[in-house]
Amino acid sequence: MAAVQAAIDAARGAGDDVPIGAVVLAPDGTPLASARNAREELGDPTAHAEILALRAASKIYGDGWRLEGCTLAVTLEPCTMCAGALVMARVAKLVFGAWEPKTGAVGSLWDVVRDRRLSHRAEVVGGVLEAECAALLEDFFHGQRGNRTG
Repeated sequence: MAAVQAAIDAARGAGDDVPIGAVVLAPDGTPLASARNAREELGDPTAHAEILALRAASKIYGDGWRLEGCTLAVTLEPCTMCAGALVMARVAKLVFGAWEPKTGAVGSLWDVVRDRRLSHRAEVVGGVLEAECAALLEDFFHGQRGNRTG
């Protein structure tokens, strides 16, 4: 639960980006890296919170790309790209807050993370602090709709 709370804290700094936060923890629970969505800020379609956190953690832990034994905590069920990245990074455990019925790739649309055809499968715990994580998104999108003119 503390890891998802840290991801929520990271998400709160997202500015104009969708407020999604992610934290990577070492096997002993020590935080290695945290990030928030930065697609708009960086003009980069791959700048999702999970990708940025995995990149940062990989620079300081493991052999440069393997995050074996690590946990990724994120405020929203990862999309296909992010789910694939955590599989390729060999993340041991994924903990996330809100489910994403439109783009979620950890059980909502399909399940990339636990697909037996892939070389690695992570343990998954979803729905942690779900209401608080969902509220971040609801507030953001409500504000976006309120700012539209026309």
